[in-house]
Amino acid sequence: MTVRWNPQGSTVVSVSQSSRHNFSKDQVDSVLLVEGLGVDGDAHSGTTVQHLYKMRSNPTQPNLRQVHLIHAELFDELAQDGFEVRPGDLGENITTRGIDLLHLPEGTLLRIGPAAVVQVTGLRNPCRQIDRFQTGLLKAVLPRDSAGKVVRKTGIMGIVLAGGLVSVHDEIRVKVPAGPHRRLKCV
Repeated sequence: MTVRWNPQGSTVVSVSQSSRHNFSKDQVDSVLLVEGLGVDGDAHSGTTVQHLYKMRSNPTQPNLRQVHLIHAELFDELAQDGFEVRPGDLGENITTRGIDLLHLPEGTLLRIGPAAVVQVTGLRNPCRQIDRFQTGLLKAVLPRDSAGKVVRKTGIMGIVLAGGLVSVHDEIRVKVPAGPHRRLKCV
């Protein structure tokens, strides 16, 4: 069966990684996504959960947070509110432009560059550390909608289904799963 990927006109703006559990990650020219693990050399790479807080509660749970993606449009929005946030600052591995990450359904496949495929697992839930990075930023990335519901804007998480090199300017193509669609929840 041939998989058809819908072009979205979206691209990779930046890629970042850190071998340590730092809040921010260093921008690099490219990252290697490894099937079933995540970003090669990144502290969050692994088959089981690598997020320090989640490891304390259950270190054997599967790692649904192998890759963190944030849309660059968030940085544009935050700049209008007086914040200065650059790619990698919020700990993401891949910064995108031209794709509405937050409204993708669970299970969406993202082909990034020529070979890598990431399956979307859920939303990133920001923690208090974000206010240590810049005071007031937590409130800015967790606003409430008109119905009073919290909107989490700090990107999405995924697992690597197919490995490959991901570089700045790579195209991102999207394959939304057949319905019914499941809205993203925090992972």
